[in-house]
Amino acid sequence: MVRRHAALCAGALGLLIAQVVVLPPPAAAQEAPARPGGRVAASASPTINYDTARLDRRLTAVRAAGPIALNGRLDEPSWASAPMAHNFVQNDPREGEPATFDTEVRVVYDDDALYFGVFASDDQPSRIIVNDIKKDFSTGSSDGFTIILDTFHDERNGYQFATNPAGAKWDAQTSNEGRENNANWDGIWDVATTIGETGWYAEIRIPFRTLKFNPADIQTWGVNFERKLRRLNEDSYWSPLPRIYNLDRVSLAGTVEGMRGLRPGKNLRVKPYAASSSSTLAGRTTRGNVDIGLDVKYGVTTGLVWDFTANTDFSQVEADEQQINLTRFSLFFPEKRDFFLENSGIFQFGTNAGQFGGGGGGGGAREMRLFFSRQIGLSDQGEAIPILGGTRLTGRQGAYTLGVLNIQQREQGAQPGANFTALRLRRDILANSDIGAILLDKEEAGPHSNRVSGLDANFRFGFLTVNTYVAKSFSPSSTAPARGNAYATREGFNYQSRTWQAQAGHSGIGERFDDDLGYVPRRGIHNFDGRFGRYLRPAALSKWMRQMQPHVEFDVFRRQTGGLDTSYMGYHWNMNLQDGSNAEVGVNPQIEDIPAPFTINASSGTRVNAGRYEYKEYFAFWRTNEAARVSFNTRYAIGTFYDGYRRNLSFGPSLRLNENFNASVNLQLNDIELSTGAFVSKLVTTRVNYNFNTKMFFNGLVQYNNDNHQWTSNLRFNIIHRPLSDFFLVYNERRDERNGQMLNRAVIAKLTYLVAF
Repeated sequence: MVRRHAALCAGALGLLIAQVVVLPPPAAAQEAPARPGGRVAASASPTINYDTARLDRRLTAVRAAGPIALNGRLDEPSWASAPMAHNFVQNDPREGEPATFDTEVRVVYDDDALYFGVFASDDQPSRIIVNDIKKDFSTGSSDGFTIILDTFHDERNGYQFATNPAGAKWDAQTSNEGRENNANWDGIWDVATTIGETGWYAEIRIPFRTLKFNPADIQTWGVNFERKLRRLNEDSYWSPLPRIYNLDRVSLAGTVEGMRGLRPGKNLRVKPYAASSSSTLAGRTTRGNVDIGLDVKYGVTTGLVWDFTANTDFSQVEADEQQINLTRFSLFFPEKRDFFLENSGIFQFGTNAGQFGGGGGGGGAREMRLFFSRQIGLSDQGEAIPILGGTRLTGRQGAYTLGVLNIQQREQGAQPGANFTALRLRRDILANSDIGAILLDKEEAGPHSNRVSGLDANFRFGFLTVNTYVAKSFSPSSTAPARGNAYATREGFNYQSRTWQAQAGHSGIGERFDDDLGYVPRRGIHNFDGRFGRYLRPAALSKWMRQMQPHVEFDVFRRQTGGLDTSYMGYHWNMNLQDGSNAEVGVNPQIEDIPAPFTINASSGTRVNAGRYEYKEYFAFWRTNEAARVSFNTRYAIGTFYDGYRRNLSFGPSLRLNENFNASVNLQLNDIELSTGAFVSKLVTTRVNYNFNTKMFFNGLVQYNNDNHQWTSNLRFNIIHRPLSDFFLVYNERRDERNGQMLNRAVIAKLTYLVAF
């Protein structure tokens, strides 16, 4: 089987490289006339040369003739005299055709900030969809407008700023054209919006101190704009993009020019915090705590930022969503702490592809993460371990991307104090490729230490990406087996065009590879993974069907000592409807060779005995239009499971009354019968969000898990009292559902106050 997979990967790679080489250039762009009221007439057969279309998308920014009052009305004289960007082009659903409703954008600036004036025409403004106004709202569920600014004009990296007709805010940093997208970055900026009779308006102010750029007297930046018309599920761009790309593709962006005499701020932010907490454990109230701490951010150069943190606190962070584990491996929980999320893409090593998406499930924990920040300041059970402080230097300098992180963790009980260091260096090469190195180090009080070093390379040639890495661990006091090697390697490719997707790769992780700063679910294995699919857009079904994707995927693990560990196959048919609904059906055959028995359900004591198991799952998945007032997603699966049978149901209804209130419930049921026992696992996750306005929010997360017979609650109230300054009030509780006894409870109040220079 492994030889067949390797031959398939090699043959497909050769074929795809040949296809890239002989791709014919597209024809020249055509422009369509506008209809009255902003609706644009469709061109009969639009074709665009995406490599050259961006050269014609040039916009001049003009200096404001007077103050700009941020009111969303664009009534200052400066807006009338500024050149206009318009003639937006769809990339979905009708790639290359003019947008159904055009969008007009003007840019002005003064000594302190850059201003964008936006008019998004719409002849039915009463049908505009706005589902959320919280900070970092879901940009895919609403009408909206997004800007990307490539301030260094390197055609790789940028800042993104998004809003919707209700004035919600979302921002992000993107690197390497979306390979790393840091939506947890927060910039200082503001927006005001209004809805009129022929569309909606947005007035956006971005201070220069929020951005980093070269210290030249005359500035020319890359820029592109995206308009989302949600009721038609339509995306359009000022500088046209092929359907397979999104706004991250800054190498196809237009330019904004004419800005002179710009001066960034002093690049210094100081953010102290004060937190007070009171907790109850097993019915006994403990003494309240008062903590203070400090975060400092300093712009060392135009591209490098130095962060300092003292007595770091994450008490306001949302609780983890619980998961049901039906495997013999540890679960993966995502990072949610702001300090580690900001600029986290710089420390990314390899592809971090994760599981296959869609409703088909996947073969399990497919790929390790060489650096996983949840190993710092959190126990294996997700409990917080105090952090004394640390520092981080991240950013770009010329063709180099640099990341330096050092964190000192306090002692807690039997957990010794530890120091964590991560060093990352990446060098841009060719048009859109990079090579890099990483060094990780964990030093504990006592004799234990762990170090990992690695090299990686990522090559991008149009539709084709090729990646590889090699890493080695050094652990003098490691408890890993004496046999095997201490290396981790990866080589793979991904090809994605408008009509085909092909991805395949091989990973090897030695028995002695020991990574205390990473997530490594399996050792001593060879992993062969891949996904091959075809995108279909049948014209006969275009009224309701947007795209179908039949695909096959595989995930095969073989032990380096010989023999199969896991073999997962997936034969799926995915369908995307025009309103954003999605359906998928398929079958997943799987083989598991269990070397030692393990407990699959502690509550019932059900075990899976050692042996080889072959079983098969049949599933159907359906998700309705998430922009609707009422929506749901559901997945039903049946089939054999180890030496027994499994029935699985997931059902999640959502309710959005308006942009202020939304709620959802997700129920997961597993009815499992094995030779060693039977059980039904139940996991209920409930979310309630109420947005008072764009600066005051309440969200609640309540979960029930019958495996541990516990209810958990995480309730958070948040006020943004000034830019990037918050007040949080958090209530956490955990109860035993069998007797109603409270296991623990905590109330936390936290205030942050940002001062920017």
